[in-house]
Amino acid sequence: MFPFKPRQNDDPLEAFIDAIVSQQLSTKVAATILKRVHALIGKKGKPCAKKILATDDELLRAAGLSYMKVSYLKDLAKHCVDGKFPTLEQVRQMSDEQIIKSFTQIKGVGRWTVEMYLIFDLGRADVFPGDDYGIRKAIAKLHNLPELPPAKQMAQYAEQWKPYRSVASLYLWRSLDMR
Repeated sequence: MFPFKPRQNDDPLEAFIDAIVSQQLSTKVAATILKRVHALIGKKGKPCAKKILATDDELLRAAGLSYMKVSYLKDLAKHCVDGKFPTLEQVRQMSDEQIIKSFTQIKGVGRWTVEMYLIFDLGRADVFPGDDYGIRKAIAKLHNLPELPPAKQMAQYAEQWKPYRSVASLYLWRSLDMR
């Protein structure tokens, strides 16, 4: 057994800003850039969608973001300002698939990102990120497969762990850390 506690961010906006900024970066580099970005877009210690939209792209670039990530953050902020971004209260009332459908409408946010939000921020118990490389690698190791199973096959492996597929995912990821 190992400890796990979801982050339970007050605002999904912060979770998705962090996810977008951190994509394809080391933890250390992401933390540095996030600190700079939050300093630019924060209002009373929290990220503000209107402030994201009002911040010059070049300032966000100078904080360490690529042009693509700047466009993703601007799209995220636009969804918030336009009322198309669910609040935490609304998210808590939605099914996993409704949440996935809602957030994947935002540029730069794919299914995997939302699945990570469901597991690590909301603490949802039955999420299985079958496209995740680590999960696929752990399944291959567990079943002594010669290669990684295709994503479509992953759902079959995960069926046995319903309704606790998130817990199984945590153990699968953890199994890769054990030597």
